[in-house]
Amino acid sequence: MKERKVGTVSRGIRCPIIREGDNLAKIVSESVLEAAESDGFQMNDRDVIGITESIVARSQGNYATIDDIAADVKDKFGENTVGVIFPILSRNRFAICLKGIAKGAKKVVIQLSYPSDEVGNELVPLDLIEKAGVNPYSDVLTEEQFRKLFGVIKHPFTGMDYIQYYGDVVREAGKDVKIIFGNHPQDILKYTDCVLSCDIHTRFHTRKVLKENGAKIVYGLDEILTSSICGSGYNENYGLLGSNKATEDKVKLFPHDCKAMLLEIQNNILKATGKHVEVMVYGDGAFKDPQGKIWELADPIVSPSHTDGLIGTPNELKLKYLADNDFANLNGEELKQAISEKIKSKESNLVGQMASEGTTPRQLTDLLGSLMDLTSGSGDKGTPVILVQGYFDNYTS
Repeated sequence: MKERKVGTVSRGIRCPIIREGDNLAKIVSESVLEAAESDGFQMNDRDVIGITESIVARSQGNYATIDDIAADVKDKFGENTVGVIFPILSRNRFAICLKGIAKGAKKVVIQLSYPSDEVGNELVPLDLIEKAGVNPYSDVLTEEQFRKLFGVIKHPFTGMDYIQYYGDVVREAGKDVKIIFGNHPQDILKYTDCVLSCDIHTRFHTRKVLKENGAKIVYGLDEILTSSICGSGYNENYGLLGSNKATEDKVKLFPHDCKAMLLEIQNNILKATGKHVEVMVYGDGAFKDPQGKIWELADPIVSPSHTDGLIGTPNELKLKYLADNDFANLNGEELKQAISEKIKSKESNLVGQMASEGTTPRQLTDLLGSLMDLTSGSGDKGTPVILVQGYFDNYTS
């Protein structure tokens, strides 16, 4: 038998532009099969088809307007000043949400974390903080104090002064706004006891601290639009988290109820090829940009839905550990055979074993989602579907 020389392959699959109401299961299945025919590759068992959350939500028509957001905020907070705590610095992710929040609130107090937001967007360089003698672990600054110490600082990638920008968003909604800077949730309680927690991955801790310190009304961004408002879109698990700007007054929400569609795609491929593939929806990957220091996970989760074969984490041996330790005295074909036999006889759970040290203990969907996100990109590639082949192979395959 001829030895395979190629391992994992990630392919971007071109698709038509998706619109609300489109049969996405049919489009994805046909696009993958047409790509295989045109590019001359075969489908295999355990190939993984990934679909970006954006086209899933678009096909579902999962949108909401600033008026929908405002209605839910007003219903939950009533005639109170709303503390908006720890939002990320993003025109795409948060600005439209803030428009709706401001429209539904009596007044707004925004608390920004510093020197950066939760996903690494820098508000002020750390060296300027140290030079000013400010302690971000304890010091709470008003907007006036911040400006006096640091002046106007624009985001290195977007060129935005987010302090001015977020303030203007609220003012344009006709509401008063105060902006403070602090890293403890309870700092906001000096201004209002009604708080909307806008952080993503630390949201449960933030809400716990607020309640323990006497907050009267506490909700998270994941609790806004968990059900439809006058026919709007919604997400029962994540609310506004994972949403993106669609237009100047509308957001596209994170998709919901995807499993039936994924199973339909899985069945379509099985009928057409006889191969059992796995299917998942993916959003942001989970990786950090070393240059911009931005953590690429503004979605609440990498994969909101996937077929059951993608549950779990890798169970892999570290080849270089085996080569340098267990089989340090072997070379060539003898070394290859020894490592192959070790892989074939590995235990089903390698947690804690030195031979697996340094392998990635992340969920399969997080690893695959990162690969898919990097393959599809966020611009004009036109490949919102990704086919990953050979991911579950190993050195012996």
